[in-house]
Amino acid sequence: MRHSVSAPRTRLRRGLAALAVVPALVAGVSACAGQRGAVDVLADKGTPYSDLLVPKLTATVQDGAVGVPVEQPVTVTAHGGVLGQVAMLDDAGNEVPGQPSSDGVSWTAAEPLGYNKRYTVTAQLLGLGGVSTETLTFKSHSPANLTMPYLMPGDGEVVGVGLPIAVRFDENIPDRAAAEKAITVTTDPPAEGAFYWLSNREVRWRPREFWQPGTTVNVTVNTFGVDLGEGLYGQENLKSRFTIGDQVIATADDSTKMLTIRRNGEVIKTMPISMGKDSTPTNNGVYIVGDRYRRLIMDSSTYGVPSNSPNGYRLEVDWATQMSYSGIYVHSAPWSVAAQGSSNTSHGCLNVSPDNAQWFYNNTKRGDIVEVRNTVGPVLAGTEGLGDWNIGWDQWKAGNASSR
Repeated sequence: MRHSVSAPRTRLRRGLAALAVVPALVAGVSACAGQRGAVDVLADKGTPYSDLLVPKLTATVQDGAVGVPVEQPVTVTAHGGVLGQVAMLDDAGNEVPGQPSSDGVSWTAAEPLGYNKRYTVTAQLLGLGGVSTETLTFKSHSPANLTMPYLMPGDGEVVGVGLPIAVRFDENIPDRAAAEKAITVTTDPPAEGAFYWLSNREVRWRPREFWQPGTTVNVTVNTFGVDLGEGLYGQENLKSRFTIGDQVIATADDSTKMLTIRRNGEVIKTMPISMGKDSTPTNNGVYIVGDRYRRLIMDSSTYGVPSNSPNGYRLEVDWATQMSYSGIYVHSAPWSVAAQGSSNTSHGCLNVSPDNAQWFYNNTKRGDIVEVRNTVGPVLAGTEGLGDWNIGWDQWKAGNASSR
């Protein structure tokens, strides 16, 4: 029975046949030349042709290298042949997974290197000259210091139209521009946005205007292996995909002592409130809804006012919805129901009845907006933590990556 032969095998056989002719030609020369010494010398040295046909291995790292950057995966490539089995092990004997190319010529590690590890790569090479094995070892980069990033919102969350993207590090970042470059934000539909640093450890990204409901946002934080300045390197990569929910905006107006809640532009609830008295006024401005607590102990000593002082307090409240890092909440205040809608009696929080506090807790989400108007207080600081929208767009867009 006849078998068809594929083109690659045909070329291989022809190549072997051609190589077989070379020694024959050399032998023929010896026979015709008789006793001439030059030919004897040639015969003694043998032929280098088999060596020339052994594939050569190249890699993106050099054998014996120290301090190899971790962010790029390792690739090995066969020249003049193909790769057989390839194994990459770290110093603990753990195998690093990898993927060969479709033509079998190269192999690439499927994950980045770890810091401060010694690796060994063993590659089998197949070619016309036979089978050979090459091994290379190297050591990855060992940074003097590492920083871990933390990303919010989390993957899969549905958040309000006012929530910025927050990346917080556990170390001060010397090179803010490098950190910003490592963060990628994509939105559908597209939205204009920019970075702004609230502190030496936390950078925010927000759109020019409130998010459009239904927007999908993808964030990648690729700081692993990135020099963030002064020998500080990123410890990990992060990513998140989240969605913007309905637009919920609550307006607290001190001139009416009422809180009006709108969903997608439609008023869905109004409730009487009692805000901060003149000595401890509620700041004006735009607040971002943060955490929510079914029950919370509020203690003035956490911001420097002893709880046993005339202006101090320590009490347990129900249905607390955070408006600021400085301790302003919408919460249940049954003791001030008589004042709600007519006078301000609180230390800055928005006091509402138990039923209204529970409703607000159940009908708002992280990233919704509370706007406070017409109090005697100043404007909530834009770098306070939940006051980002109090920084004008021109200032925000200009950024502060060069400030430290």
